[in-house]
Amino acid sequence: MNARRPRGFTLIELLVTLAILALVGTLVVPVAQVALQRRHEQELRTALREIRAAIDAYKKAGDEGRVARAAGASGYPPKLEVLVDGVPDQRSPKKAKIYFLRRLPRDPFNGNADLKDAETWGKRSYASEPDEPKEGDDVYDVYSTSSKVGLNDIPYSRW
Repeated sequence: MNARRPRGFTLIELLVTLAILALVGTLVVPVAQVALQRRHEQELRTALREIRAAIDAYKKAGDEGRVARAAGASGYPPKLEVLVDGVPDQRSPKKAKIYFLRRLPRDPFNGNADLKDAETWGKRSYASEPDEPKEGDDVYDVYSTSSKVGLNDIPYSRW
């Protein structure tokens, strides 16, 4: 008689394969997490740069007399939404609006979907101290409200 060996995998072969897959999985997951964190950090850098540039452009327009300013005001926007909603150009005969942002980016580390875009950011007024930012009559700067620390060991709120 011709004895045929059954085809298939032995238990040892299956266990070795699972061990190799588990090892590869433990190496891939941390790399994927770091890649995701890097992507969020890049989004944060870009968003902060865009918002801060828009705040500075608003201030410059105010200094040039293009944005109405109350006596004694700092010249910074009263709220972030103004940068998107626009303000009337005081030098334009038709009072055309000046827009400083197309849309307000969200803080990528604030996952609360119930908040509006502007509410995801911490805001510092011109009158507040740099070490203890507080909201006030204007928006001088923005920062992330995340308590997490970046890959560079600096908390996102200090970026």
